[in-house]
Amino acid sequence: MQRRLTERLREVARLGRGALTRRARPVRWHDLRRLEPIDRRFGLSRGTPVDRFYVERFLAEHRSSIRGHVLEVGDARYTSKFGGSKVTASSVLHAVGGKPGANIVGDLTKGLPGYAETFDCLILTQVLPFLFDVQAASRTIRSVCRAGGTALLTVSGISQISRYDMDRWGDYWRFTELSAKRLFSDAFGADNVEVISYGNVLAAVALLHGIAAEELTEDELLSIDPDYPAIIGIAARVPD
Repeated sequence: MQRRLTERLREVARLGRGALTRRARPVRWHDLRRLEPIDRRFGLSRGTPVDRFYVERFLAEHRSSIRGHVLEVGDARYTSKFGGSKVTASSVLHAVGGKPGANIVGDLTKGLPGYAETFDCLILTQVLPFLFDVQAASRTIRSVCRAGGTALLTVSGISQISRYDMDRWGDYWRFTELSAKRLFSDAFGADNVEVISYGNVLAAVALLHGIAAEELTEDELLSIDPDYPAIIGIAARVPD
């Protein structure tokens, strides 16, 4: 009886503190108290999606690694944008044939026969969330990266489901710094993997609602709170 009474008193005290906090710091909901997001397409209709802002910042910070023979998934937009004259050869991987610009058809979870230790850099932005067997994919990435090369990847932290991908091949995973580090440490070795999170609670809310990066200030976007990662960047290197 005494224990239940003590627990009840603690609960009453907690609720009382909560009421005081709500009065002292009321939430200004404005347009966010709604059941539908402002833009379901990640903010594309309003400008640059917040996650895309972080993807490009990560690649810009690692542009020195985008060199030599580069493999990118989907298209070569970032190979060209961030590699420039440092790129001597460009390859594009796609899961299905007949895609413009793609010269390699394959599945990272099943290996890429014939491409062992071929690439100096791999660019995989927002690819792993849509592959179920991410461990097999990480082993393939390591196998095709030559000595001295780097795999640059971004994965989702806090994000909505991509309905387009879910309905076609699946949207499986959201990551933390710890899961990303462990996944690629198994393939590349812990000392060769750098992981960084991008975002904060405001950026995460903006991303979930489809508020564009242009609607936030640079200071708001660049403030990093590791407890609220919108995007996680991974740089996995193969020693010389």
